[in-house]
Amino acid sequence: MKNKVFSVTQINTYIKRMFQSDYALRRISIKGQVSNCKYHSSGHIYFSLKDEGSQISCVMFANARYDGLKFELEDGQEVVVDGNISVYERGGSYQLYAQEIRLNGIGELYVAYEMLKQKLYEEGLFDHEKKKPIPKNPKKIGVVTARTGAAIHDIISTAKRRNPYVQLILYPAKVQGDGASDTIVAGIKALDQYGVDIIIVGRGGGSIEDLWAFNEEKVARAIYEVQTPIISGTGHEVDTTIADYAADLRAATPTAACELAVPDIREVMEGIINREYTLRTLLKQVVRRYQMKLQQYQITIANFDPRFQLQEQKMHLAELEEQIHAVMKNKMTDYQHKLELYTKELHGLSPTAKLINGFGYIEGSNGEPVTSVKKVMEGDQISLTISDGTIITKAEQIKRMDGIKES
Repeated sequence: MKNKVFSVTQINTYIKRMFQSDYALRRISIKGQVSNCKYHSSGHIYFSLKDEGSQISCVMFANARYDGLKFELEDGQEVVVDGNISVYERGGSYQLYAQEIRLNGIGELYVAYEMLKQKLYEEGLFDHEKKKPIPKNPKKIGVVTARTGAAIHDIISTAKRRNPYVQLILYPAKVQGDGASDTIVAGIKALDQYGVDIIIVGRGGGSIEDLWAFNEEKVARAIYEVQTPIISGTGHEVDTTIADYAADLRAATPTAACELAVPDIREVMEGIINREYTLRTLLKQVVRRYQMKLQQYQITIANFDPRFQLQEQKMHLAELEEQIHAVMKNKMTDYQHKLELYTKELHGLSPTAKLINGFGYIEGSNGEPVTSVKKVMEGDQISLTISDGTIITKAEQIKRMDGIKES
């Protein structure tokens, strides 16, 4: 006997009726992680739910989306999906048809966190313009955290290492569980009234549930309303709470918050030494500038001092005198030289200069020079002038150059 042969459509329709007749599949809730989430232009959302061992295809139609989804569906979210499982005959596959999607556990806290953050942001609690400046040299620092635990020990050790002169004032508060936010608010207000310079609010790391006290609205408003600057250091570096946004300064951890609040005394001392060196250097430069200006003023004043001017004039007069003496000496030398030349020339022209070596000058009795023998008669008295005197004599005989005797 042969088995009956069915078409594909007949089988898929049969399987679909089986799914529809199963009461458990008609109204079911499935928990899982969202993956392959896609928003279609029609408004439908296609995604998968998966866990460590398996996955199931899901779809949420646009008409169910507006009532059954209160947040933006994204990959990685842990959700609970309410709906029914049926078969899509044309594709021959079964899938979960979602009617409502809600975040699971942590996801609900995350939605509350985001909604509160957006609300406080719109109110201006996170505005940077309203943040209070952190004092650079605080004397008293308040701490709102648990009495025991790593946070307070880290803060104390960090403060002692950085500056043992800073006073820490602890307000022990619950940082987790019921009533934690109330004690945190009370601590902030009490330390603000006490008059500390800075308040550190924080605790060590933990899950979002552990840190939830720092995500409550009353804590954020208390941080915003007090007059004392607040540094928030909650959880680990990756954790960010509402208190971090509301605080005047956010630190990654309680230890980092203490480092931001307490100045390192070694850095302060080094800064003082550097400032002292800079001040001395600048002072030396200023003094040197004024010394140079003083020297310039002294020179300027000296130029107008009558004694200095008289001294300058004396020096100038001495130089002129030396120049005059030098010029006069040169002139005298030139004149002496010329005089010697003129003397020699005159001596060469003087008749007496020729009377040396046996030469003489003859004058007649009438005192006129005898230039020819014709001017002298025998017996006439004549005078003969030679180099060292005059001889008076008479002409005994006169001879001409041609040998003729004058009578």
